Amino acid sequence: MAVVTKDIILQTKGNCDILDITSQVMKKVEESGVSNGMVTLFVSGSTAGITTIEHEPRLLSDFKGMWDRVIPQNIPYEHNKTWEDGNGHSHVRASMLGAKGEFRP
Repeated sequence: MAVVTKDIILQTKGNCDILDITSQVMKKVEESGVSNGMVTLFVSGSTAGITTIEHEPRLLSDFKGMWDRVIPQNIPYEHNKTWEDGNGHSHVRASMLGAKGEFRP
């Protein structure tokens, strides 16, 4: 069984920036020449995640609002005392999202 690896490098704006990567993934699949198989997506950062969601503006707003209610940015996080980078909430959010990878046929 052949394995093809392709990278997609993205830059976000941070704080719940949501990117639709469908076209980039489809392009990499097309470039691979593979017509039957499985796509595995993986994010290596500890403040990012991968999930599926309808890319509809009001739903995306709901999704961002959910994070603000459940894991707010403006409360103390122990992580921030260690690194003084102010992104403790981002680590917790990414962990709660739980998806460091997605598998698609």
